[in-house]
Amino acid sequence: MDDLTGMIFDIQSYSVHDGPGCRTNVFFVGCPLRCRWCANPESWGRKKHLMFSERSCKWDQGCRACENACPAGSIKFDEAGKPSLNWVICNECETIECSKSCAANSLKQCVRFLTVEELMHILLRDFANWGSDGGVTFSGGEPLLQHEYLLEVLKRCHELQMHMAIETCGFVKQEVFLSIMKYINFAFVDVKNMDDEKHKWGTGVSNEPILSNISALAQSRWDGRLVLRQPTIHGYNDSTENALRVIDFMNKNDLYEINLLKFHRMGGTKWEQLGTPYEYADHGDMTDERMKELQELYLQNDIACYIGEDTPF
Repeated sequence: MDDLTGMIFDIQSYSVHDGPGCRTNVFFVGCPLRCRWCANPESWGRKKHLMFSERSCKWDQGCRACENACPAGSIKFDEAGKPSLNWVICNECETIECSKSCAANSLKQCVRFLTVEELMHILLRDFANWGSDGGVTFSGGEPLLQHEYLLEVLKRCHELQMHMAIETCGFVKQEVFLSIMKYINFAFVDVKNMDDEKHKWGTGVSNEPILSNISALAQSRWDGRLVLRQPTIHGYNDSTENALRVIDFMNKNDLYEINLLKFHRMGGTKWEQLGTPYEYADHGDMTDERMKELQELYLQNDIACYIGEDTPF
């Protein structure tokens, strides 16, 4: 099965916020959710796609290297020499030929295709840097969408006794979810909103499969560590009512750890680079005071609650 090919949009070595110790974080392409605030919208596609960073472009220095790079004529220059893209054409493109013309990497192909062997080569390269507590974290996008490829990678990592973590939305068939989790030592699973209609509004999908998978995992004989995660967004899921519903769900499933992530806009520029408006450009901000109030609510109910990167792992 080494000939299986996975779609990856980034690999980050020396990550220290995505599980225990020092880790290599592998970001998978594809996601069944469409979160309105997503920090990694470049993960949404299931094929090669383009990002254009105007900030990196050297047009103001007279560069026109990409002028004839698009065979469909998507790239146009105005009178000042500044380029623009026709995103209708770009979003249908599967070759992304223009990215080869740009030395500044302002035109960037988002997807890398890696076989199991090629990904394992990268992980083995980083292995010595992880230390006794570190390992590999599979993130995205949603790694479970490529579950056949992921499973083969996990089996190889297991043979080498690598510590394996996953960051997942949990929106996948339960048999797939549990089959993958058998190999996972540490898991972050998102609980974005306990109200199903609000969950659908914010993400495009129901929360029922996600909550069902979390419950099934908690009730199984899985011996890994599960930490629920919530990207905490003002006006969407920062209410006391939502927190109490999360607490009730956690108590029913004997879960005791949650990580509240304060909303940020670090992915905002990525939306721009994909030619897509960013809905959360001017709202959603959380105050430190409200984050601490929510943390205290969880602590009062005997649930360990970590804010942001202030975590014991």
